[in-house]
Amino acid sequence: MLDLIAVLVALVALVAALGHGAYLALLNSAARKRGVSGNPVAQYVRGRWPVVGITTAGAALAWLLTAGGGAADVLAILLAAGSGTVASNSLSKTMQRYRGDR
Repeated sequence: MLDLIAVLVALVALVAALGHGAYLALLNSAARKRGVSGNPVAQYVRGRWPVVGITTAGAALAWLLTAGGGAADVLAILLAAGSGTVASNSLSKTMQRYRGDR
């Protein structure tokens, strides 16, 4: 049962981290199309890529840890919960910052 919980938490964290990366990629694409006027957004996105990389790596590592025993599952749950929380919060902050309906 603990293994199933660890896998689910790791998958949710991985989806959150990849979702944050996809949203930043969309923002970066739109900023590039705007040229010089999109430079502030492009700079913000460049500064957020390390967060995406770390949270995605953490979630992926947590998913790999789910193949271990009970102690590895507990570690996977903790790592995935942390990575997912950071990714979700970062995505929410980025969406609020660049929301179109102000």
